[in-house]
Amino acid sequence: MRVVFAGTPEVALPSLEAVAGSRHELVGVVTRPDAPAGRGRRLTPSPVAQRAVELGVPVLRPDHPRDPAFQDELRDLAPDCCPVVAYGALVPQPVLDIPPLGWVNLHFSCLPAWRGAAPVQHAIWAGDEVTGATTFRLVRELDAGPTYGVMTERIRPDDTAGDLLARLAEGAAGLLVATLDGLEEGAIEARDQPEDGLSFAPKVTVDDARVDWRLPAVAVDRQVRACTPAPGAWTTLDGERLKLGPVVPVAEAPRLAPGVLVAGKRDVLVGTGTVPVRLGAVKAFGKKEMAAADWARGVRLGSDPVLGA
Repeated sequence: MRVVFAGTPEVALPSLEAVAGSRHELVGVVTRPDAPAGRGRRLTPSPVAQRAVELGVPVLRPDHPRDPAFQDELRDLAPDCCPVVAYGALVPQPVLDIPPLGWVNLHFSCLPAWRGAAPVQHAIWAGDEVTGATTFRLVRELDAGPTYGVMTERIRPDDTAGDLLARLAEGAAGLLVATLDGLEEGAIEARDQPEDGLSFAPKVTVDDARVDWRLPAVAVDRQVRACTPAPGAWTTLDGERLKLGPVVPVAEAPRLAPGVLVAGKRDVLVGTGTVPVRLGAVKAFGKKEMAAADWARGVRLGSDPVLGA
């Protein structure tokens, strides 16, 4: 069948590749407009737009899907279905109604858990042991449409949000194509999401990513991994911001008061509400990222330094 793929960031590329290599005819791609990127802040096409051009597929970049000109272009492409992965804009009902088989969204959680913009980050932060991906029919309400298929993925103890999202993006691309196949064949039907297990995953902000050292070490560990690589967990030292990579709770280390930093020759420990954590990579403002021990040797630490004070 004829499909128009909608997506914007790099995480959507495995699905775009899978759709392009499937039996379906990829007749167009919808993505967000070019945006400033890099040090020069030059307007740059999205990763999906760049790959679509390489594939020789027409690219539509509306400022907003409600634009009448975009809707006319989409109708001209006459898609039977529109698969969508991380497009980044709300699709109004008149646009949802254009393809006869609707818009099929690939969402990186086991719905109805973690509806929203940051499902992978919230799953790690909450300490979930298993997450996954779901295909569902896009509706006006946020991630509330009836579902077609689901896959599951174990969350590893050292997973960052970037690690887990990359695995889900690769593994779930096949689920999206299988859903398209089933719709074309009339072999699957959408099922309403259950009411039990509903949770929401709003965007994680920079303020959310500030570490509270009074929390237990396990909570600090989850927060830092959930915020890696974006927006990046952080704390302060003498009023200056310090970005943090993943940390490791150290159960055998002597207890330290929350935020108290002890720098040794090989590692740097910080106190939490329970056991200390060992810092991994750190990045001071205006500096390159480096191992915590190297950073500590190169910075002047006052007596009894405390993070986040």
